[in-house]
Amino acid sequence: MRHRNVKNKALLGGIMLLAAAGIAGCGSSGGGKGGQVIVYNWGEYIDPDTIEMFEEETGIEVVYDEFETNEIMYPKVESGAASYDVVCPSDYMISKMIANDMLAELNFDNIPNAKKNIGAQYYEQSKGFDPENQYAIPYCWGTVGILYNKTMVDEPITSWAQLWDEKYADNILMQDSVRDAFMVAEKLNGFSMNTTDPQELETAKNSLIEQKPLVQAYVIDQVRDKMIGNEAAIGVIYSGEAIYTQRENPDLEYVIPEEGTNVWIDSWVILKDAPNKENAEKFIDFMCRGDIAVKNFEYITYSTPNDAARELIEDEDIRNSEIAFPDLSKFNNLETFVYLGEDGDALYNELWKEVKSN
Repeated sequence: MRHRNVKNKALLGGIMLLAAAGIAGCGSSGGGKGGQVIVYNWGEYIDPDTIEMFEEETGIEVVYDEFETNEIMYPKVESGAASYDVVCPSDYMISKMIANDMLAELNFDNIPNAKKNIGAQYYEQSKGFDPENQYAIPYCWGTVGILYNKTMVDEPITSWAQLWDEKYADNILMQDSVRDAFMVAEKLNGFSMNTTDPQELETAKNSLIEQKPLVQAYVIDQVRDKMIGNEAAIGVIYSGEAIYTQRENPDLEYVIPEEGTNVWIDSWVILKDAPNKENAEKFIDFMCRGDIAVKNFEYITYSTPNDAARELIEDEDIRNSEIAFPDLSKFNNLETFVYLGEDGDALYNELWKEVKSN
């Protein structure tokens, strides 16, 4: 769904206990004195030191596996080919897993740090895909907005509409992603980014086709390097990437457009058939500790929803950054992606093909 990291990190190495025997069949009888917990997470999305600390403090062995995309993760979990306990999906995929009865309802009494440390605004945003906050605990989050070069524009950028301004022709970078691209056009036209209304989607498609001659490139990771190198004036980007680009090029500014945007959230969940549910609760509770969450924030660089961790960030500019930690209550029309069903996904993909081939 999004680029995970802007820096090369060391591999988890010995922490990844994925020998030929695999994860399948692992259970609480194995591992250390406290048994095991089997975790499935994005690549380079946790500080390996925190896993070692958890093992030392609890005696619970962490069996750790990584995935590259939600779409790779889902079928592996659904098939039961591996018996995972804790998984870290994105918002819309959590919605799909809830719909398909794959997740265990959380007992927050056993995860007190999640109740105490995760900010209320992040649980509020999570209701878009977990309406009763029953299944998911926010782990990392961010927004999608516009990054612009102050020396290459005539006025401050505040609106998605400015991505349709002909004076920026060949200086605009769009995300090469169906949902992200359509989100921009949907917000531009006053629609929900989760709409499946055929007329609204046709309007959004036509807006993207109208914009296409102005677009220098549809990119993913390259938006970062192009904006740092002054190769474009305006680009659609994830907030975590924007923080990095500003460090490299002080002429860059990030804004959440006035029409609203996507607030994405990756969250810890426990699978309904988790073989080590008690240890899974202990693992999530540990990761929600302020001192542990700040270590993960510093390693990953994406924003933490953990208020206790934010207080521990030593860099005052980062701790008070309106990019890393915007007050979401100040913005209108913020949404999280939800699962649209197979028919909805197919419709979006077909319309995106029309945009790209037009």
